[in-house]
Amino acid sequence: MDADQFRAASKEMTEFIASYLSNIRDRRVLPEVAPGYLRPLLPPRAPDTPDEWSDVMADIERVIMPGVTHWHSPQFHAYFPTGNSYPAILADMLSDAIGCIGFTWISSPACTELEVVMMDWLGQLIGLPPHFLASSGGKGGGVIQSTASEATLVAMLSARAKTLKHLKEGHPDPAASDALKLVAYASDQAHSSVERAGMLAGVKLHQVTSDDSFAMRGAALREAIVKDKQLGLIPFFVVGTVGATPACSFDNLREIGTVAKEFHLWHHVDAAYAGSAMVCEEFRYLMDGVELADSFNFNPHKWLLVNFDCSAMWIKDANELVDAFNVDPLYLKHENQGQMPDYRHWQIPLGRRFRSLKLWFVMRMYGRVGLQAHIRKQVGLAHQFENHVKGDSRFEIILPVTLGLVCFRLKRDNEVNEALLKNLNAGGVIHLVPSKIRSTYFLRFAVCSSMTEPYDVDKAWEEVLRQTEIILQE
Repeated sequence: MDADQFRAASKEMTEFIASYLSNIRDRRVLPEVAPGYLRPLLPPRAPDTPDEWSDVMADIERVIMPGVTHWHSPQFHAYFPTGNSYPAILADMLSDAIGCIGFTWISSPACTELEVVMMDWLGQLIGLPPHFLASSGGKGGGVIQSTASEATLVAMLSARAKTLKHLKEGHPDPAASDALKLVAYASDQAHSSVERAGMLAGVKLHQVTSDDSFAMRGAALREAIVKDKQLGLIPFFVVGTVGATPACSFDNLREIGTVAKEFHLWHHVDAAYAGSAMVCEEFRYLMDGVELADSFNFNPHKWLLVNFDCSAMWIKDANELVDAFNVDPLYLKHENQGQMPDYRHWQIPLGRRFRSLKLWFVMRMYGRVGLQAHIRKQVGLAHQFENHVKGDSRFEIILPVTLGLVCFRLKRDNEVNEALLKNLNAGGVIHLVPSKIRSTYFLRFAVCSSMTEPYDVDKAWEEVLRQTEIILQE
């Protein structure tokens, strides 16, 4: 494919993408294919001679679209949002065209320097304390990771390295078993990626029982730490969650941060979903105490109209992260080292895409006011669905609606609610996923698509009512 052919093909693909997103309501949100559907649709091996672009384009509808779950459909209400917008798509096009691998400043100076500035822009936009920003002149700074899961692992590994270094300084011949005594903490509502990070880091993870509002509190954390220290364990890390996945609950960051400081724990804040809401001043009370944290992360690729992958992470002292990940072979050195970040020291992979272009395009094309309007509209849509639920005495709300998630259930046993969810997803009109807290099974209604309108919410509720009648009659 030469440049002229690319121009023609890209115009065709642009038209397809615009048409797909504009008419996405017409597609069934959840596919009906069975596992293994795709292989029979393709030849058993790659072609010997080039195919025509027209044949490739035609196969998108024949092969791909039947197996797509349409995450940007206004009828998609599962998990949490995944961001998307035309400015973000355009930025990814440019990133792919430039094709740099920005592991050091010299490997592509614009890739590094735009990320430094954009992480400051974004941090200011959500109201982060200045010490997290590179522009403050301190030790802090931001970096784009691939996911919140990776950010948690990076923070945990950094804290692990820092703690073991401290133990070694205090004991010239530290016991080899010290690493096996390390223990991290998180709420019983924290994302499964925290548990997985503990597995990958080779440390113990203790889940702290949350309170009646599903929040981890300082007293419970302190009790767990004291108990572990009495057992000879070494507490070193704690994750505070802002907007936990099961029911969008919020840990008490101020209490957690105070306890973490008392016992010298690294405090990482995971705000993967809810962090985007902090562009609106009225929601910033939810991260009260964030100034006590050592690292903070949220995913613009969830709710801030930036497409995957773009997970924003800030470190109070970036030197502690660099110390944990610094491997400096000669072929990666350059004469300007130390003047700007070499982001390979801030992450697990070596290579990295030009992801800051997405932040630059989206923040410029929407502005603070536009991003705030997007969040406020979606929160309003969640309250619209909440009001539907409250208006029917057969249902109950599990936790007060704060952002864009409504957790609800029929006032029946778990089996009835499981049957309701099964029917809803089989019907193909809307797509939801469940959650379960302390043996209570419930349904999660998340406002996900940027194209969701009030009539989409009404349509979703009508489908819930229709399937409820079927279930109750059975």
